[in-house]
Amino acid sequence: MNVTTHQRPGVYSAYDASTVVSGSGGGRLVGLAAVNTVAQAGEIQTITSYEKAVAAFGSQGGEDMAELIRLALKNGAGGVVAVAVADQEGYQAAFDLLAQEENLAAVLCDSTDQAVQLLLRQSVLQAAENRRERLAVVAGAAGEEAQALITRAEALNCERVVLTAPAALDAEGGSISGLCVAAAVAGAIAGESDPAVPLGGAELKGLYGLEERYDDNTLDLLILGGVTPVESVGGVVSVVRWVTTRTKTGEAQDATWRDLATIRVVDDVIPTLRNSLRAKFARAKNTAQSRSAVRAQVVLELENKLAREIITGYEGVEVTADSEDPTRCLVDFSFTVAHGLNQIWLTAHITV
Repeated sequence: MNVTTHQRPGVYSAYDASTVVSGSGGGRLVGLAAVNTVAQAGEIQTITSYEKAVAAFGSQGGEDMAELIRLALKNGAGGVVAVAVADQEGYQAAFDLLAQEENLAAVLCDSTDQAVQLLLRQSVLQAAENRRERLAVVAGAAGEEAQALITRAEALNCERVVLTAPAALDAEGGSISGLCVAAAVAGAIAGESDPAVPLGGAELKGLYGLEERYDDNTLDLLILGGVTPVESVGGVVSVVRWVTTRTKTGEAQDATWRDLATIRVVDDVIPTLRNSLRAKFARAKNTAQSRSAVRAQVVLELENKLAREIITGYEGVEVTADSEDPTRCLVDFSFTVAHGLNQIWLTAHITV
C-alpha cells in the first residue's frame, strides 16, 4: 500500500488487494516438518498466512513448504507451526520440536518415505502420552496403487494416523504425490470444531485435481484397509470417508478405531475433563468432600458432551481414594462416543 503525505487537513484513505490465504480464526493449529533451504533448519515458526509462508520459506512451486501451508490454512487451520528440515536426517529433531507444541490438531511432513512416516507416528503417540493429543496425516507417492497403499496403512496401523489417497495434480495437470491432499486434510481436521461430526463429504479447497478416481470396489478395499480416499466430482474435491490406519490389534482384525470420529471424540472428552479438574482442584484436599466435588465436576462435563451430542451416554462415575497413595484420587467412568451418519439405506415395499 502506497501512502502519500498531504498537508491539508482531512480524512484520507488507501486500499490494496491481495489473494493471500489466511488462517481461520476458530481453527486449531497444524504442525509441519518439511525440507527447506531458505529458512533456518530446526527453528519453529508459526505461520498464519500464505504471504508469510512465502516470505519465510520461499516458493518453488509444486509441493514446497509454502504450498502445503497454503492448503492447510485454506481448509480451516488457524495457523501452521512449521519447522524447516535440512535433509532426511533432520525429521526426527523436527518431530521432537513439534511434540512439545500445544493445540496442534494434526501434524504432517513433506515425505512419502515410510520410514519417516513411522517416525511421525511414534511422535504423535509419545505426544499423546504427554497429554498433547494430535493426529498425523500422511500420504502415498505418485502412482501408488491401492494394494501398496493398503500395505502402507498396515505398517502404520495406528488410530492417530490418517493415510490419504490418491495423489494430486499440480497447477499444470501433472502428477505429484499425495502431500497436497494430506495438507488439505490436516487443515480440515484442524478447522472442524465438533469431533463427532463425520468428515466424509467435507470439501477440500485449493487442490488442482486428483491423479485418479477410484471405483466402488477399490473404495471399499481402501476404506477397509485403513486408507482415507478422496474424490473429485464436478470439480469439487471431497473426502469419501475418514478412517484411520488402525485396522488390527495384534494380528486380529479390529474395526474399533476405524472411523476417525472415534479418536477425535476421545481426544475431546478426556482433555476437557483433565483441564477442568486441573483448573478447579489445583490445591484441594483428598477428602470425601473434595472427591464428591470432583465427581460432580466430571458429571457436569459429561452432561455437556451429552447435550452437544459428542457422546451418547455415560455411566459408572466413581471417585475413590487410592489405597496405596493417600495423595491420589481415582476417577473411573465409561462413555459411548457418538457415531457419524455415513450411510442411509432405503427399503421400499412396493404394491402393484
